[in-house]
Amino acid sequence: MITTNTLLASFLRTRSDTEEICAPLQIEDYVIQPIVYVSPPKWHMGHTTWFFEEFILSKYVKGYKRFHPEYAFVFNSYYESIGKRVMRTNRGNLSRPTVQEVYEYRDHITSCMKTFLEEDLDTDIIKLVLIGIHHEKQHQELLLTDIKFILGTNPLFPKYNDTFTENFVQSKISGYTKIKKGLYSVGYIGNQFCYDNELGAHDVFLQEYSISNKLVTNKEYLEFIEDGGYKNSMFWHAEAWDWILNNGVEAPLYWHKVDEQFWQYTFQGLKPLDTSAQVNHISYYEAFAFAQWKGERLPTEFEWEVAQSFFDWGTRWEWTESAYAPYPNYKKAIGALGEYNGKFMVNQKVLRGGSVATAANHTRPTYRNFFHPELRWQFTGIRLVKEN
Repeated sequence: MITTNTLLASFLRTRSDTEEICAPLQIEDYVIQPIVYVSPPKWHMGHTTWFFEEFILSKYVKGYKRFHPEYAFVFNSYYESIGKRVMRTNRGNLSRPTVQEVYEYRDHITSCMKTFLEEDLDTDIIKLVLIGIHHEKQHQELLLTDIKFILGTNPLFPKYNDTFTENFVQSKISGYTKIKKGLYSVGYIGNQFCYDNELGAHDVFLQEYSISNKLVTNKEYLEFIEDGGYKNSMFWHAEAWDWILNNGVEAPLYWHKVDEQFWQYTFQGLKPLDTSAQVNHISYYEAFAFAQWKGERLPTEFEWEVAQSFFDWGTRWEWTESAYAPYPNYKKAIGALGEYNGKFMVNQKVLRGGSVATAANHTRPTYRNFFHPELRWQFTGIRLVKEN
């Protein structure tokens, strides 16, 4: 189990990392909410702070007085059992609290938590603090992808900074790894941090399959587009085809045609499309359609987990063919924290791996991310499977 000193260092590093992510922003960038699933950076900073105040300080520090009586209403996300909250669609309408006031809130809670973490803590409280730390790491990923959407949908295509690297050349030689038919164990086993949706390790039977050593590249996806992939309904689910027609989708998010050539918005601004990079900002709908065009398929989350040691992962969240559902004997935590994962196990697809926006020391082979199939503002990509 993690020591108190290590826990404090991890907490302080995490709090600092969030603020480093926001450092390149202008004050106006903090309050924008261009679409419902993108939250303003100011709200992320306040929400991750409220989490520590709500679940730790207010419950375990005797005589603790909340920083502001209305901040729980402003920064609660989806915890119905805790109380009323600002509707998600309205997060971008809040000019107050100001950005400066949110930073003051963060400083106050960080200071209170630092004092609290210098005490001897029991195992249950340490586990709760770890959830808070990893919860903030999750929001760091959301912060980066939300910032990219905020800037990337601005017609001026402003840059975020000159150092954030999105695209990498894959080191593996192209090919497929064959996985034999058999019974395999999946799910988290160990004594380090994990989320409750990873627990319930169990055996699954897999038929023989071959999984790609590499993610699909922009070059390969461009071939799909040029071959009429977005115009052929035979590659798409019926729901996905409606999505294509209703939204006029013709390419991945952030791709733009300039003089008949594709460019892509990145954190460094609008750049010519890097055809060697892994395709990203892909919905499940698009990942499935590409696989259909290719005559292959997406892996299930268990096929991905069993094979993950044979390929590099972590630069793109990878869509799987699995619905987000509980493992055997899954039990939600008691109280409000039971709302963390279990309430979302419907109408979503599992993603595996991690991305260039994922915080350090946050993901692992059993980590289960999940999103609705039409969403693509995250750094999502495609790995293919073919039958033997």
